[in-house]
Amino acid sequence: MARPAPAISGEPQEEESAQWGNISAERLRSLIERIERLEEEKKALSSDIKDIFAEAKSAGFDVKVMRQLIRLRKQEPAEIEEQETLLDVYRRALGM
Repeated sequence: MARPAPAISGEPQEEESAQWGNISAERLRSLIERIERLEEEKKALSSDIKDIFAEAKSAGFDVKVMRQLIRLRKQEPAEIEEQETLLDVYRRALGM
């Protein structure tokens, strides 16, 4: 499929609905802009989480342990039990 010729100055540009190969420029732009907005939201949320951990640390909580708890809460109970069992086995094997 041939690419449309670029607009000559004075001609209206139809870049928004232009097709390049099988790619819709408008659809591509929309997807990229959505991703950019989400990246900005992710950055803001990451900053908020960092602030909460700083608050927890200043209140005397162990942030490392809090991160472990958050990770554990995402897992299924059976998965947690299996990990704890393996940890116990490994500790015994090392004489701990």
